[in-house]
Formats: sequence, structure tokens, C-alpha cells
Amino acid sequence: MGLNFSSSSLRGSEAHYLVSFNSHKHTTLSLTYQLSHQTTESSPLTGAAESEISLRARVEDFYELTKPRLSFMSVVTAVAGYLSADPTRDFSVLFSLLIGTSLAAGGAAVLNQWLEREADAKMVRTKDRAIPAGRIAPIHAFIYGMGLSILGCLLLYKGANLLAGTLTAVTIASYVLLYTPLKRFTTWNTLVGAIPGALPPLIGWAAAEGQITTLGWILFAILFLWQMPHFFAIAWTHRKDYAQGGFVMLSNADDTGRKVAIQSFVFCLALIVCTLLPVLLGYATWIYGVIAIVAGIYYLRPAIAFLNVDQRDTAARKLFFASIFYLPALLLPLVLDLWLL
Repeated sequence: MGLNFSSSSLRGSEAHYLVSFNSHKHTTLSLTYQLSHQTTESSPLTGAAESEISLRARVEDFYELTKPRLSFMSVVTAVAGYLSADPTRDFSVLFSLLIGTSLAAGGAAVLNQWLEREADAKMVRTKDRAIPAGRIAPIHAFIYGMGLSILGCLLLYKGANLLAGTLTAVTIASYVLLYTPLKRFTTWNTLVGAIPGALPPLIGWAAAEGQITTLGWILFAILFLWQMPHFFAIAWTHRKDYAQGGFVMLSNADDTGRKVAIQSFVFCLALIVCTLLPVLLGYATWIYGVIAIVAGIYYLRPAIAFLNVDQRDTAARKLFFASIFYLPALLLPLVLDLWLL
């Protein structure tokens, strides 16, 4: 008689052993059999559940590759540019702008992480991202990023116009091919990176008008200036991590943080002046102007504290959070002012 090592025969042997050893404990035998039987019946369900969890985790990894919070900011500023142009109420163009910029911003983020996967693996803040952690293969990330980027550009080209699609392609190219590699060579990378970061309002404006006029360029300038204190705050807070990853940031070349703090303060001042241009040039009312001044002071306060070497670390974090709240607090009143007043 051959030996059968199937799970059923093993459970049979185990049951026989328990009968021999605990023949007077019928309750123990009954419970052991019931538990074994339940395990046998539930194992297919457990496998299905594990597969579902694995699939969900993989989908979440691909979603997180698009840096959804950062991409959402690009979409918001693109829509702000579109609405500021006071376009004809064409829902199809707005829909193309929303989906197109979402895809393009996500694609650029994926390609950025594809290029920086080795550096990300060295930094505490980024080593658990899907590519350096090995959960997504680099080639899959590249195909995914390129696919999203191309679809985003095509959607804006077809759904809006050639200028909007071209500006989207320029945004992706400058972010991936200029800003990303420059982070390894020069502290000027932050200034260069602020250009693609400021282009979404122009994409929105172009989608609305098919051309870019003065107010569109003012929105570009506002976004450009806003980014500098925002990213200087991040760079100072994570300066050790950036150095570990091999990135050349101003915060790494400035041990005391004095240069970083001064530049943050100067860009904040320039930003406040720039936000008043829509009023001074007659595009918006002083209702928006007062809000812009109040919001500017709110953003400037942590930038002033950042100048104090004793408060620098704490002030950098406060400056970062202030920058997050500042942008919608400025853009929403501007759009409402342009539309309603």
C-alpha cells in the first residue's frame, strides 16, 4: 500500500493520534475535528481574500506613483487659470482640462520617480516608494508614466486646442528632462523646477482662450514665486535626506540656512507685490486686493521667523504648511472676483 501525504491523510493521522491519546476526552476530539474542518473549508476563501488584498495593494502603489496630492495642486491651478480667463461655458473643454492635466501631472510624477529610483532608495523619506522598494518594476513604471503623459497631452490637444496640448508637453518635458537631472548638479534646480510648476495656470488659460494674455502671465508669475519659499522650506526640513540621496540643494550648500531663509523672505515679498497686479492693472477689485494682502502677511510671517537661526527648523515646517493654505486662499477669491464683480 503506497504512502499518501495529502492534507486529508495527514489530518486523518492526526485525528487517530488524538483518539489514541485522548480516547476518554470526546469533547477535545470533537473540537479538534471541527476546527480542522473549518480550516479546510475556509482556505479557498482565504486565498481569494489574499489575492484581492494583493491586487488592491498593487493598484494603490500605481496610484501613489502619480503623487496624487501634488498632481491635484496642478489640476487646481490649471482650473484657476481656465476660470480666470472667464471662458464661454463649455463643459467639454473643462472636462478635457480636468482629466488631461490629471493624467499629465500624474505621468510626470511617475517618470520623475522612475529616473530617481536609485536616489529614492537611499533616502528615509522615499525608500518605501513602490519602485525602490521593488513592488513595481522600473520598466512598468516607465511605460505607465509615458502612457499617462501622452494621453494627457492628446486629450488637451483634442479637447481644448493645440496651445494647451503643447504647453502640457512642455511642462512634462521640462519637469522630467530639466528639473529632475539638474537636482544632481546644481542648486539652481529649484528655480528651474519652478517653471514647469508654474505652467498649469497657462495651460488652463490657453484652453479657455487659445492664447495667453497679461493676466495669464501674472498667474504664472504668482505660481512661480509661491513655489520658492514652499520648496526651500521642504529642502531645509529634509536637507540630510537630500544629501544622502545625492541631490545638490541650496539647503545642503548652506549649513546655517541663512541663504535659504533670506531667499524665502525675498520671494515672499515679491509674491505679495505680484498678487496685487490684477488690482493695479484693473482686472480685479480691491476686495480681492485686501484678501491678497492678508493672505500675503499670513505667508510672510513664518518666512520672517525663518530668518531667525534659533527658530529655523520650526519655522521651516510652519512656512511649508502656510504655503499649502495660502494658495487656495488666494486663487479662490481671485476667481470669484473676476467672475462676480
